[in-house]
Amino acid sequence: MSKTDKTRPWWVRIADTPMVTCVPAHDHRFGPCTLPDEITADSASLNQRTGGCHWRATASYLCDGGLSGGREWYLIRREDRRRDRHRARRELRAYRGED
Repeated sequence: MSKTDKTRPWWVRIADTPMVTCVPAHDHRFGPCTLPDEITADSASLNQRTGGCHWRATASYLCDGGLSGGREWYLIRREDRRRDRHRARRELRAYRGED
């Protein structure tokens, strides 16, 4: 398997540079601090959790392409909008009787 950054799991990329790509998120509503010293897949989170201390990805990590697929999702949504616009134009032409 390739050793590039692209093929590594997101939580491993976060664990490489803590306090830059992730910050501790403390939630002591249900008892003492449970933040683990080591960042693992179970102790890391990309979104808000409902309870317990965990490592949370920073906004800079999420915006700088830390999550692969952001650009691809934009292109998929753009295709969907384009299809919708073309469909609306076809329906309008048929309604006006231009075809």
